[in-house]
Amino acid sequence: MSGTQRSNIRKGLEVNIVLKKDQRTGTLTSGVVKDILTKSPNHPHGIKVRLESGDVGRVKEIV
Repeated sequence: MSGTQRSNIRKGLEVNIVLKKDQRTGTLTSGVVKDILTKSPNHPHGIKVRLESGDVGRVKEIV
């Protein structure tokens, strides 16, 4: 599933995100979605979420 569609992402889902500081390298961080921060139904770079760990980034993969 695509991380660019808000409808594909729910709280409690395990995802891989790219943090702001890792956008150049593309390093992924995995975790569980706590909050969905993007309000629009889709975003070309991925929906922005906050993980339970507190990290904020854009969803690249849904595990």
